[in-house]
Amino acid sequence: MASFTKVNDFVVNLANTMDLDGDTLKVALSNTDPTAGTNAAADGNGILANITEIAYTNLSARELQSVTSTQTSGTYKLSANDLVLTASGGAVAAFRYVIIYDDTVTSPADPLIGYYDYGSSLTLNDGDTFTIDIGTNGILTLT
Repeated sequence: MASFTKVNDFVVNLANTMDLDGDTLKVALSNTDPTAGTNAAADGNGILANITEIAYTNLSARELQSVTSTQTSGTYKLSANDLVLTASGGAVAAFRYVIIYDDTVTSPADPLIGYYDYGSSLTLNDGDTFTIDIGTNGILTLT
């Protein structure tokens, strides 16, 4: 399972603009390191516009389902169901990074939460599936 890296700006956006219980969370796919170029992981750059996304032709929906936001004894946990991406009608462009972002917030537009790095590029051919395994630990925890 790939490890999750929180984007720095997530902290301030969570405090100021995000409602993770009600907002729509989606995934973006990229074959370019989110910390390269404009450096979306750096303070002030954590928005989807600073990510080089792949073309989503032939790919199923990328919205996370059953997102839950819970707190127990001061520990916050953001979770969602595993997301299965399916290539249909042709191959999907190679990707290595799965970036989670808030699609509801408009200022800043589409703020990033964080990303999974799968270590090398992945390719989906027509009919292939790829599961983003959120797992029992959820997307992230804050203490």
